[in-house]
Formats: sequence, structure tokens, C-alpha cells
Amino acid sequence: MRSLFRSAFTTSLLVVAAILSLSQTAHSDVQIIYKSATAGTAYHQMGAELSNAVRQSSHDEFVLMQEESQGSVQNVMEVMARQSNYVFTTPSDLVEEAMAGTGVFAERSHPRFQNIRGLFPLPAMTMHFILAGDKGVVTTDTLKGKHLLIGRGTFSAREAARYLRLFGLEERVRIADAALGSGPDALKKGQIDGFVTASSYPTPNIFEVAASMPISMVSLSDEQVEMTGSLRQIIPGGTYPGVNVNVQTTSLPVMAYTTTQMGDDMAYGLTKTFWEVLDDLAAGSAWWSGITPDQLGNMAGKLHPGALRYYEEMGINIPDALR
Repeated sequence: MRSLFRSAFTTSLLVVAAILSLSQTAHSDVQIIYKSATAGTAYHQMGAELSNAVRQSSHDEFVLMQEESQGSVQNVMEVMARQSNYVFTTPSDLVEEAMAGTGVFAERSHPRFQNIRGLFPLPAMTMHFILAGDKGVVTTDTLKGKHLLIGRGTFSAREAARYLRLFGLEERVRIADAALGSGPDALKKGQIDGFVTASSYPTPNIFEVAASMPISMVSLSDEQVEMTGSLRQIIPGGTYPGVNVNVQTTSLPVMAYTTTQMGDDMAYGLTKTFWEVLDDLAAGSAWWSGITPDQLGNMAGKLHPGALRYYEEMGINIPDALR
């Protein structure tokens, strides 16, 4: 009898252990790493909003675990090492460079970059040139002789440096050697004259500065916008305190990408949930309001098969290049 009881008890323990193991495995399967940007930026805040909306809408079926990032370049580079479900944000230009082994990836090429797959569009990355002072809107000539922080190791830093070269300002602006996240504090303390950030508007770290000191913004001419080759973007007057006139700048398409390691059903469900919660996201934050399926045309590489299945079910026209 004792032997039978001991055997039954042992069997019960094994069954419980197996159930717990399966439960933990199932739970870990729904967790998705989401990598966007540094804390305090618009894209980091977007990540928090998206994570909450997706989790609530899917009733915990999809859990986005947001990780802080130093920028889009890091997000793409981590494709080389990530072994789990990984979703990251980046301008499409960087994905093109990673797959081709050019640009910033020329000496850091890796075969796993070929496994990058697209999911859905995000708010565009808008170039902001912020200066101390109460002039409101100024031209690029105002940057001459200024001490400017553009960050380092990020897509935004590379774009800012490219713009300065295009506008003949490379030798006329002193660049601060510091991370972009330190820009607002450095400007408030008078350690720099301005900073450049590429983020969707309105962006939190600019509000942080404008709440404690007057700011000005650089507006590009039509010719300068053409020189950049980027999309024209107007930041409406009144978006930021003290800047009451429209600011003309540029924007770059940003997408959410994953890799072929994500299963088709998960990519399908995550993409479906994103579009289902988009109206609620837009009601809470204006930067979500401009997203449409047409923006998929700006995506680099291929769509994930699971995401493609959703778009086909919805009758959305998908370019052949993304299939």
C-alpha cells in the first residue's frame, strides 16, 4: 500500500511539474522583445503605448517587452545575436544597407540580416533642429558658429551630420561629443547651443526643454529639402511652446520589423492586433493618426509571411517587391 501511495504521489508530482513546465513555456512563447529608442524620446513613449494597447487588446496573448535602445543602428545590429521573438523599429534605409552590406554595415555585414522581415508602419522620423533662444523659427544660417549636439552611433546623428555637409555647415558648427539623450539637460545648462533629434512630433524631450526655457527651431528652405532627398515634412506652428510658425523639415519612413524566427501565426496575430488598436492609439496620441496601409510601400526587404497573410485577408494592395 505504501509503495502504491508513494508511486501515485511521485506520479502526481511529475504531472504537476510537467504542467508547470508547459505553462512557463507557453507564457515565454508570447513574450516579444520590442526595441525602439532611448527613454524620454517619442519612439520610446510610442513603444510603451503600443505595448499597453496590444497587451490589453489581445488579453495577454501578445506581450511586448520594451527594451531601451541607443538608436536604430543598434536595433538592426542586434538581429545578429537575438534568438527570441524580436521586434525592432528602424528607418527602412538602414534595413536596405544591412541587407546589402553597405553604409554603416559595410564592415559589419552578417548573413542574418537577410532574415529581416517587415510587419507594419510606424510614425515617421522627423528631423528637429533645436536651438536656445526666443526667435521662434530661424534658418540654417543661424547654426553657424554654434555648439551642437547631434548624438553618436544613431541614425539621427548620421542624418544630422549628412545635412550639415549638404548645407556647407560641417566646418562651421562645433559638434559636442555626447549621447543624444543628454541634449535637453545640456541645453538647459548652457553647455551647448542646440541639439538635433530625429523623432516623431510632438516629441517629449523637446517639450521638456521648452517648459523651462525659450527655444527656436530651424526651418529648411525648399532647396534644402530637395538636397536631402528625404520627404518634406511640416511641423505645424504651435506644436511646441514658443514656436508659433510652421517649420519645414524632412521625415524618414519608420517601420516595425522582425525576423524569420518569429512564427507565422504570431506575426499574423501581432500585425492584426496593431491595426485593430490603431484608432485607439491615435485617440490618445496624435502621432499615430497619420498611419495608413499605403505606407507599406516605403518598407525595405520582404514582409513576414504572417503579416502578408493578414494584409491579403484584408484586401490591402501589397507591392510585389514585398512578397
